Amino acid sequence: MTRTGKLLLVLLPVAAALGVAGWQFWGARADTRTPLPTTVVAIEDIEDSVSALGNLQPLEYVDVGTQVSGLLQKIHVAVGDKVKEGQLLAEIDPTVYQARVSAGEAQLLNLRAQIAERQAFRRLMEQQLKRQKTLLEARATSQDAYDTAEASVQQTTAQIAGLEAQIKQTQSTLNGDMANLRYTKIYATMNGSIVSITARQGQTLNANQSAPIILRIADLDTMTVWTQVSEADIPKLRVGMTAYFTTLGRAERRWYGMLRQVMPTPEIVNNVVLYNALFDVPNPDHDLLPQMSAQTFFLIGEAKQVPVVPMAAIRRAGGGRRGEARSFVRVLENGQPVERPVTVGVTNRLAAEIRSGLKPGEEVVIEPQAERRGPRPPQRTPRL
Repeated sequence: MTRTGKLLLVLLPVAAALGVAGWQFWGARADTRTPLPTTVVAIEDIEDSVSALGNLQPLEYVDVGTQVSGLLQKIHVAVGDKVKEGQLLAEIDPTVYQARVSAGEAQLLNLRAQIAERQAFRRLMEQQLKRQKTLLEARATSQDAYDTAEASVQQTTAQIAGLEAQIKQTQSTLNGDMANLRYTKIYATMNGSIVSITARQGQTLNANQSAPIILRIADLDTMTVWTQVSEADIPKLRVGMTAYFTTLGRAERRWYGMLRQVMPTPEIVNNVVLYNALFDVPNPDHDLLPQMSAQTFFLIGEAKQVPVVPMAAIRRAGGGRRGEARSFVRVLENGQPVERPVTVGVTNRLAAEIRSGLKPGEEVVIEPQAERRGPRPPQRTPRL
């Protein structure tokens, strides 16, 4: 056997081995494909809502102030105390107002004494006038004496009328002084709790320009959530819709209510237009306190225990009977993705309710962002 033949006998097995190895390598590489990202259709609760931040305020409260100036002599309550309507809360030094009342009462007594004197003098003048009239008829006195007696009666009557007017004026002033004296004792105007005290015992209060606030009484049985909603979300709100909120301390608990009012006047914060949306919640245990922060949600739609898939699994495409968009998902059947139309219900930014087209437990493909608008139309080859 020649040298060439011997070389071929050596190289042929090596080439065969290399061929088998290459076939196995490329075959294995061909079967190694990136698996599709998938998820399973689950049964869950889903809701679509508008979220916003707010704070809590009592539905009913009153700021208790003073109508008179003076030294705040005594405060009978403390923050947190429960009070009843008519209960004494604070006292202002009554010395000045008591002196005015005493002076008014004394002046009133003086005027009434003057009236009594004038009335007695008028009775005397009336008797003299009667005698002068009898004498004048008998031609035993002069006309001048009769006229003088008549003028004295009229003068006394006018003096009595002036004193009566002074009594009314003094009585009116006295009534005002007595009211101011009563105002030195400050009483509760409603049942509730003392939530703040802004004045201090021993402080001098000046009520000449504005009524100083001493404390606030609030009924904590019902709280109002004041929520600031952006102008973009306001069109989604409807009076009467369900709303709920959570607090920082108890994020697992929800307090529910119904949207009562959207305030028409906005607040502009850092060039952002915000509207106040209000709803009330019962607070029988007084767990909720004024100024608490609230993470608020206004429910646009919700569904309980329904098939749910991520929004990333939904593909949108036009072409319905009325031009509306249709929804599709790709479902794994025998390991291969198959496109299937579905009916979508409640949606939010993360998930969607599937009303028909899928069953719980089926595996759906999560679509890349660029492919969620549906399949692209086939490319047409230009005519030559």
